[in-house]
Amino acid sequence: MKRIFELVLALFTVFVFTSCEEEGGKPDPGPSGGDSTDIVVPPFGNVPATGEILMYEVNPKVFSNMGNLQGIENRLDEIKELGINVVWLMPIYPTGEENSVGSPYAVRDYRSVHPDYGTIDDLKSLVYKAHERDMAVILDWVANHTAWDNPWIENRDWYEQDANGNITYPNNWQDVAELNFDNFEMRAEMISAMKFWVEEVNIDGYRCDYADGVPVDFWQQAMDTLYAIPGRELIMFAEGTRDDHYTAGFDLTFGWHFYDRLNRIYNDDLSAASLLNAHNNEYNGLADGDHVVRFIDNHDFNAWEHTPLEAFNGEQGATTAFAVTALMGGATLIYNGQEVACNEQLPFFEGHNVTINWSANPEVLAEYKQLIDIRTSFEAFSSGELQYLDGGEDVVAFSRTAGEEQLFVVANIRNRAVSINTPSEMGAENLTNVITGETYELAYSIDLEAYEYLVLK
Repeated sequence: MKRIFELVLALFTVFVFTSCEEEGGKPDPGPSGGDSTDIVVPPFGNVPATGEILMYEVNPKVFSNMGNLQGIENRLDEIKELGINVVWLMPIYPTGEENSVGSPYAVRDYRSVHPDYGTIDDLKSLVYKAHERDMAVILDWVANHTAWDNPWIENRDWYEQDANGNITYPNNWQDVAELNFDNFEMRAEMISAMKFWVEEVNIDGYRCDYADGVPVDFWQQAMDTLYAIPGRELIMFAEGTRDDHYTAGFDLTFGWHFYDRLNRIYNDDLSAASLLNAHNNEYNGLADGDHVVRFIDNHDFNAWEHTPLEAFNGEQGATTAFAVTALMGGATLIYNGQEVACNEQLPFFEGHNVTINWSANPEVLAEYKQLIDIRTSFEAFSSGELQYLDGGEDVVAFSRTAGEEQLFVVANIRNRAVSINTPSEMGAENLTNVITGETYELAYSIDLEAYEYLVLK
């Protein structure tokens, strides 16, 4: 049945594109500005399998000097050249002004684009151009709460209230009002708004903010509806730790435990071998096709705590940490600027004026491209069996095997040279260094400089 759908979609796409070409080239993305919705974005027929996802998180406020959707569209080629197949846009909706701290997660209107970013047509153009480059696009969705000046606030029963009838806020986030998921009218409107972006713009799914703050039965209801939209393959990514996110229909959750353990290995001198426990704990009980997102940076860590350079002790330490997260297993996430070793924290609230310097550290960018190329060139790194090897206290060592394809990763996560006994699983024959293409002569021991890593086959 899926194959039949792909053939029908291909014929439909050829028909649409041919019709447009007869009128003078590829489909015209239409004019920008106003509330025009003239652009037609066909459904995307090549959403990657979950284990093959290489996701790129875009913070529109810092991504370009333009600070808008056009600024993102202008750099889609660079994102594609990095090896990305999924683009995650942080919230693109109008931001609340009442009780505001400038957070994009205080949504004033679920069905509009923030005027600073452009229009719905600008978003359609961005999605169309991303699809044209074989990249899916997912939006950030904020289900737990709204801005205080969201028109929904007129329906007080749609919100949680205290004993005195005052609308409440979640946690200590006083800039937002907490929604009441016992109200089925609110649920229906929320799901309708989620459908809007899939049907109108043909986005390819959602990263759902603070998913733990929303009941599982709502997520099940929402995803039953979204997955029933004809002709779409969707990516659903939960920011949460509850086990029931996968049973509700999510494909992905964040690998918080893995990140924390890797950071502590670097900074608290924990044993490198403990990383396997973190990996296994996050994957224990997951069904085939469900995955954990591996990362060394995201908007929250970067804005409020530290850059990867600070978290992982400099450029090479951070790049080695990325190599481990990208090759050990799971979906891979890169936060914008990470690939050029941006040394500034990147705010995502309104009122800040920071822009990523894309010309910084071209050698780090080249290394990222090489690592992602390795990640995508070998099936073992997306779906192969993981075996942890004995690297002692200081070296993360593992193999990934798919059929006859076997690769070994050996990474020194200390800021000093180390030497380990060569794991017996590597055999007696010489291997090939995938990074250099040269023969790697096996010996009794493997010597590694500070934060040096090897990828061998």
